[in-house]
Amino acid sequence: MIDVNVKAKGPQSQDHLAFASIEDMSKMLATLQVSSMELVEIYLGRIALLNPKLHAYAHLFEGTARLAAQAADKSRSAGQQLGSLHGVPVAIKDIFDYADHPTEAGSDALTDRYPTASANAVRRLEAAGMIVLGKTHMVEFAFGGWGTNPVKGAPWNPWDLETHRLPGGSSSGSAVAVAAGLAPAALGTDTGGSIRTPACWNGIVGLKTSLRLIGRSGVVPLCPTHDTVGPLTRSVRDAALLLEALAGFDAQDPATAEAPKISPLAGIERGIEGFRLGVLGESDLARVEPEVRQLFDAALKDLEGLGAHLEEIHLPLSIEEYLAGGGDIMSAESYIHLGHYAEPADSPVDPVIRARIMRGREISASAYMDLLETRRTAQTEFLARMDRLDALIVPGCHQAPIPVEEVDEAAPPNIFGRFVNFLDLASLSIPVGHTTVGLPAAMQIVVRCFDDPLALRIGRTFERARGGLVHKPPNL
Repeated sequence: MIDVNVKAKGPQSQDHLAFASIEDMSKMLATLQVSSMELVEIYLGRIALLNPKLHAYAHLFEGTARLAAQAADKSRSAGQQLGSLHGVPVAIKDIFDYADHPTEAGSDALTDRYPTASANAVRRLEAAGMIVLGKTHMVEFAFGGWGTNPVKGAPWNPWDLETHRLPGGSSSGSAVAVAAGLAPAALGTDTGGSIRTPACWNGIVGLKTSLRLIGRSGVVPLCPTHDTVGPLTRSVRDAALLLEALAGFDAQDPATAEAPKISPLAGIERGIEGFRLGVLGESDLARVEPEVRQLFDAALKDLEGLGAHLEEIHLPLSIEEYLAGGGDIMSAESYIHLGHYAEPADSPVDPVIRARIMRGREISASAYMDLLETRRTAQTEFLARMDRLDALIVPGCHQAPIPVEEVDEAAPPNIFGRFVNFLDLASLSIPVGHTTVGLPAAMQIVVRCFDDPLALRIGRTFERARGGLVHKPPNL
């Protein structure tokens, strides 16, 4: 077993380093208070100690991580620093290809994907100097929001070490790794809430980026109409740092040619005085649990105190229509990309996931085209309703994380997930506090496509006002 008692140089404690923001970590690296090798050993030590319980990681890459850390330290000693991410560890969801390692996407059926090149997003982070620690567990084929996986096992939400509570999905292991101090940041994907729900339930920051902003080559597809790549972090500024490295043209994902060049950190500290923020009406918020609603309402008051003006807005379709329409598009497209794994009678795909994929076989081409037309119409109408507003603020999730044994796979884990993908928007999920039993809640800052920096600016203003948002779970 790896020695978990690795000591950092200077006054920094292991806990402080394991739960430090990337910005703080980068400063410590630059001033030689800690080395990349020490950071890697601290995280590998915590993973060895805690992963048997938390089940965040599916695969570890100790050897390559140590070699990358040595190279980063050597470059730094020679006066070569690539930027704020140089020498900082990261975890990646097992939906991303990592060169010369199998990609399983949380499934025993995916046995034919052994890539020789890493996914675009992974290559970009490594080019910025980040060190991949390993791959994280996920919902099978990313087709689920609760965080369950009967095939590979469900990660354990670190905010309750007594009861196995759901971590949210599908980027379940990535969120648990960041929340539990097993990585300072992680890569996830979001097709209907798969970054935002885990971020909410694990008390961390998660960014559902704009479609076309980050290339998806080397990512196992679920629903290309909705699939996006994004970061899970412990601060809003850290999310901006990763977005800065991730965004840009991907020659193997032609859709990225449509994206403008963005500057996530430019203007992030300018505040929100005079911003007009939309909020949903009572009918759309009726299903939010009372304690979650109280925390959300308190966050809205804070935003008003920071100079924002709140205005009620109504979505073009009902929450139920977004859930149904988004689900149908996912089933139709998942069958195209994954049907050959689910089709055989002896398929090892979990029956719940298999049924979701096989539903796509029953959706006709004309029905699918109607769904896309409904989506386009709803997008146009939503943008018209948002004309005078800068962003829309909604709960991160309508409920707190429940025990695994209470899950109903037919029920939506997060009613505020799919509409963002359906309407081609971006959304930042940030913590807003904890329930009386210590479970995290969050709010989403939803913005127009390619307005990701604006969501980060609003989130950063809130984060600064509250003196930080992400906290260490008890007993970790």
